[in-house]
Formats: sequence, C-alpha cells, structure tokens
Amino acid sequence: MSLLANIHDPADLKRLSRDQLPELAQEVRDRLIDGVSVTGGHIGASLGVVELAIALLYEFDSPTDKVLWDVGHQAYAWKLLTGRNEVFPTLRQTGGISGFLKRDESEHDQFGAGHAGTAMSAALGMATARDLQGKDYKVAAVVGDGALTCGLSYEGMNNAGHSSRDILLIVNDNGMSISPNVGAIAKLLGGIVANPRTDRLRERIKRLTIRLGGVFGDGVVEFAKNVEESVKNLFSEGMLFEELGFRYFGPIDGHDLDKLCDTLAFVRAMKGPRVLHVLTTKGKGFSFAEANREKWHGLAAYDPETGEARKQPSGTPTWTQVFGDGLTALGEAHPEVVAITAAMPSGTGTAIFEKRFPTRFFDVGIAEGHAVTFAGGLATQGLRPVVAIYSTFLQRAYDNIIHDIAVQRLPVIFCMDRAGLVGEDGQTHMGLYDIAYMLAVPGMTVTAPKDADELIGLLRTGLAHDGPFCTRYPRDKAPVDPNPVQSVPAVPYGTWEMLRPGRGVAILGTGTMALPALAAAELLAAEGIDAAAVNARFLKPMDEAMLARLLHDCQLLVTVEEGTVINGFGAALARRMQESHPEIRVLALGIADELMVQASRAEQLVQHGLTPAGIVARVQTVLAAAPAR
Repeated sequence: MSLLANIHDPADLKRLSRDQLPELAQEVRDRLIDGVSVTGGHIGASLGVVELAIALLYEFDSPTDKVLWDVGHQAYAWKLLTGRNEVFPTLRQTGGISGFLKRDESEHDQFGAGHAGTAMSAALGMATARDLQGKDYKVAAVVGDGALTCGLSYEGMNNAGHSSRDILLIVNDNGMSISPNVGAIAKLLGGIVANPRTDRLRERIKRLTIRLGGVFGDGVVEFAKNVEESVKNLFSEGMLFEELGFRYFGPIDGHDLDKLCDTLAFVRAMKGPRVLHVLTTKGKGFSFAEANREKWHGLAAYDPETGEARKQPSGTPTWTQVFGDGLTALGEAHPEVVAITAAMPSGTGTAIFEKRFPTRFFDVGIAEGHAVTFAGGLATQGLRPVVAIYSTFLQRAYDNIIHDIAVQRLPVIFCMDRAGLVGEDGQTHMGLYDIAYMLAVPGMTVTAPKDADELIGLLRTGLAHDGPFCTRYPRDKAPVDPNPVQSVPAVPYGTWEMLRPGRGVAILGTGTMALPALAAAELLAAEGIDAAAVNARFLKPMDEAMLARLLHDCQLLVTVEEGTVINGFGAALARRMQESHPEIRVLALGIADELMVQASRAEQLVQHGLTPAGIVARVQTVLAAAPAR
C-alpha cells in the first residue's frame, strides 16, 4: 500500500516511523516526476527538497508552526504532503492548484511565494507578531534556489539577526537559481563546504566526542555532535551568518533524512536567530534533471522515460529565441552593446549572446534593482546596456528605473520578456503592468513589436536613441518567421503603421494585439463597418501625424493592449482626447483591474476578449449603443 496515498495532512506523516521516511521520499519523487510530466512546471527545485519537506513536517507542527518557502516552485513536495496529493494532477491547470504557494489554497501555505527573496522578511514579521501577541510557536524560512542572490533576503537577515527573536533560517543550498548561482555569496557557500580547515576541525571534534561519551554518556555525545557542526564557524566562512547575528549550523546533507530530522529537532528546540545550512541537489533522483539542472528548472510537459518534450517544438521560433539571436547579431555590429540579465540567461535568450560575447554578458543573480543601476553605470561610460528581464520581475526595480536611468536620461534598453498574459504560471508572474508603469516614467520610450522583424527593428531604433527605451513581448511563438537580422531596418522613431485604412472606427493594436486588431477590422468590414487597423508600435511617444489623420476620419478609437487598462495605453490616449478632442470616444480593451487565474495563454486571451472575435463583439456593442447622428 502506498505511503503517500494515506497522507492527507502532517498528522498522517508523523505516524510513520523514521525507517519508513526514505520509502515515502521515493514515492514523492515518483509522484512529482509523473505528475509534472503531464502538467509541466518547476520540477528541478522540488525534487531537491523532498527530504527537507518531509523532515520539516515530521519535526515541526504545521500549521501551528509557521514554515515559509521562499520561491514557491520549491514547494511541490510540500503540497503533496499537506493534503493536495489527490488534486496534484490539476497543478497549473484551469481551476486547479497553483504552481506556487497561495494562502487561500492551504493553511500550510503560510505566505504567498512567487518571486524570490520574500521569506526572511515575512518570517520576521510573523515572529514579531507572535511575540507581540504573547503566543508560542516556531517560525522557519526555507530560503534557497537562488534567493540568497536577492538583496531582500539580506535586508530581512540584517533585521532579524540582531532582533533576538526565535526564528530559523534554513538555507537550501543547491548552487542554482534558474541558472548556476553567481557572485560572492555563491562562492562563500561553496567555500564553507570545501574548506579543508572545516574538515580537520570536524575530525578533532569527533575524537573529542568519543572521549566525552565515555565519561558523560549519550546526552553529551548528541550535544557534541551538534557542536561539531557549529563551532567550526569560529574559523570558517560561516562567520558571515554569525556576524549577522545568527547561530550557524551545517552544512548538512539535505538528502539524509535521519540527519535532517535529528538536526531539525535540535535547532527547533533552541531560541534566537539561527541558520541551518542544507546541501541539496536540484533535480535529485531524476537523471535528466540532475544532468541539466538549468533546462529542468521548469518546462512544459515531457515524457518521463525519455525526457523529451511531449509536444515537439515546431513552426516559428519563440519571441525569446528571436530576441537572443537578434541581439547577438546586433552585437557583432555594435561592440558597445552589452547584455545584462537577473538569473535568467536561458529564459531571456541572453545565453545566446553570452556564448558569442562572454566578456560582454553579465548575469547579476536575482538582483533586478542592481541590474538596472549597474546598467546605468555602464551607460555613463559609453556602453549600450540591454537589460533583459521578465516583465513581472522588472517591477522590483522600478525605483532604479526612475531614479538611476530616467532622471539621468541614460541610454539603457529594457527588453521585457513574458509581457502580458503568461498562462499557467498564474497571478505572481503576469506581465500585465509594464505598459502602465513604463508610460509613467518621464523620458521613457515605450514600444511593443507586432512580429519578429519589428522586434529587431525596434532594437535597432533603441540603439540609435539617446535615452531610456523599452520594448515588450510575450511568452509565446512569434507569429511569423523572422527575416535575416542584417536585412531588417530600424523602425522610424515614434511612428505607427497603418495596416488597413478605414473610416469611422480605428482599432489601434499594441504589440501582440496589432495582428488581432487587423483581423478584427477585416471581420467588421465584412459586416459593413469600414474599420481602420493601426499597429501602434510606439506607445510613447505617439505618432502625431497618424493620430491627426485618424481624428479626421474616425469618431471611435479602439485601443487593444495585452496589459492592464488601468493607466495603460488606452487610458493615455483617452486622457489626450478628453483634453483636446472631447468629441472623440476612446474604447480601451485589455485586462480589467483584477488578478488573473491560471490557464493557458490562449484561454486567457479568449477570457478577456483579446481575440479578433472578442474585439469585434466589443466594438459592435459600443456602436449599437451609440446615439444616431
């Protein structure tokens, strides 16, 4: 009988004997590999923390004790063990469970986690609330999978370390974020593991442990074994955590369940800020994921026997591929171009640039604010930085964009992948806000390409522009194959493209919505409505000449954007019309002021009317309601 099938909550897990836990770990791994092979998802990190999830539930009392997982894609095993095994096949599906942590999904999900670096600060908040309320429970934050390259983690640690509050930081050290971890912290953690002085000290303490056992008995032996793991820090890089105010334990093998349970029981009983350093292997137990940890960080459905994608890639390249190839080709002609990303070289396509120009490529880790200001520094010295970061993550660097780039009018190009609807990754990863937040930045040029060639053309335009510049594109395949980069010219600055002339109604599509706008105009024409279709590839500045033409011929301007309508392109155009042409009506189509539920991107586009048929329906409704003239 399956052990996992009988676990519906942590109480069921606690009834197992220690000897049964390795068998349970294997069942959890099998379940993860099989389940994610169908739904897709972040398999690598979760495979690496199977034993840690089991040990935490075995030694802590969730949900009374608060266990927080940084970067929620680590927590698939946690989901299986806290009542979501039966619904696991719905992972990331419409109406199913989230691929990340959600407070409204389970009482064991103590804090929503999609972006990295939040657990330490949230855990300190919970520990502080506990103390203020006179309660008694434990708080543990599992920080890993790259989150220690994130500055927010250190802000939380700096505050917590000298607070004297009872809080446990568990460093899940798998050496990876999406790609291998970078920077001094990664080297430091590796140095703790590899330091020969630490090994020699351990051996001395082991010998002392044997002698102590003969005199004082088993209790002292157990204590001395734990001292072995901590006292070495008087002489090792573990002093970083000690200086921050944490008592340090480790590193220990994160796949040794007996050691994990013993150590967690020991550190749980302590008080004050403390760190447990756990070594794990990303993709543990699945040969494909262990062999290529970056590829298997997260991916679509696959065959668990072969590791091959269930749906072989075909057709046009992805926007990410187009960007990576295009940037690399432009880098050949422009030696001043450098590429920057935040722990996502493969996800942003900049790994292609890195392979060709390794000294001109910079992965700064999960440190988006630093990436932007670093780019600003490069720009002051005549280089042309291209900062490639997912739309949802660039939100974290908004102050840096304004203060360090816009105020100084520095020529930095922001390329926002995963803009718009991102499908199964759900609420925390939607790229719906970049149009609104970039339009609000003084001096920022805001663009969106309709196809692969226009993306390359806009990159050329950005390189020629003396000021901050941004463009956005989705997580999807490009609508048509690109032409050779060398044959694609720059897009004339500040211009729109008339896709179909018309009178009365003009549909202005931005980026991914330009071609649906054209298709909608054709459908309306077939019904006797002569609608114009415009590729509004420059959202800021607008094309003044074409706008004047549209105002002469049309009474209704319909904007379509794959982003929030709150303060978006449609809102900006409506404000202009209200000020100068109040007789012109603006209908802004996009995403309403609500959080997105997970579904495929295609489903989400239909749900929000961002298809030709959806656009036509809205236009017909407005025209039907308009008073006769």
